[in-house]
Amino acid sequence: MSLGDHLRELRNRLVKSALAIVVATIVAAFFKDKLLHFLMTPLPGCLPNGQPKPGVKHCADVAVIGVTQPFNLTLKVCLTAGLVAAVPIWLYQLWKFISPGLHKHERRYSLVFLGAGTPLFLAGVTCAYLLMPTTIEVLGSFTPIGAHQILPVEGYLNIATRMLLVFGLAFEFPLLLVMLNMAGVITGKRMLGWWRGMVMAITVFAAVATPSADPISMLALAAPIWVLYFAAVGVALLNDRRRRRNNPDAGLSDEEASHVDLSVAALEGAESVAASAAPVASVPAARSEHVDDDIT
Repeated sequence: MSLGDHLRELRNRLVKSALAIVVATIVAAFFKDKLLHFLMTPLPGCLPNGQPKPGVKHCADVAVIGVTQPFNLTLKVCLTAGLVAAVPIWLYQLWKFISPGLHKHERRYSLVFLGAGTPLFLAGVTCAYLLMPTTIEVLGSFTPIGAHQILPVEGYLNIATRMLLVFGLAFEFPLLLVMLNMAGVITGKRMLGWWRGMVMAITVFAAVATPSADPISMLALAAPIWVLYFAAVGVALLNDRRRRRNNPDAGLSDEEASHVDLSVAALEGAESVAASAAPVASVPAARSEHVDDDIT
């Protein structure tokens, strides 16, 4: 395929993914009240007398500020739900864009890719939802003594939706590395050599992605990605080993010479080919003798 064909293929995959997200968003709009209640549950709301709920140190009065805020919040929540619900479709479109560069036997991993990608994304979303109460509690602990906290719903939902999407996409990172290994872009040995930098990068990413400053939330995001990264390295090493077993030249770089088969079996095969070609070579000689006789 030419560059233009690749760009058109990418456009088609993006359009299909966007249509799937739009359809899922429209369906989620019919359940907007349940979705809003689901996302608002981790909020430490106050009791009617203004006191915190049992087991909660700090509480806040939830408020909607502005005339257009309810519509904007509903649209944001439905769009986030549509993006999460359409995970299998846009992951499939991503795989179909990459799969033409793979061999026929490697394309069979599409079901495995979808079967692993969807649970990983949902696991990241679940982890973010479970950490939300701790995040809001830690952030609320900085409220000055004697001050009453009024929490705009817009600010909270911005944090909630960002955490859901960031955690879900972060859990897909090891799967992306496996995809690149399947496509022959990176090797498992190279991925293993990155482990120090990757551990540090994942830790920094977890510290930036979690709004709260407590180490518990940061480790709750970083630790699963560490485990998934090393699992991806193991899968890549096994895949590279399988490739070397089928093709000794699979792991060679562009500067290295390919493998030359000097075994006895290869020499015997060459002799048999030469022997079978010998009678064919004698045919023109026989024909030339007949031509000489005719001339004589």
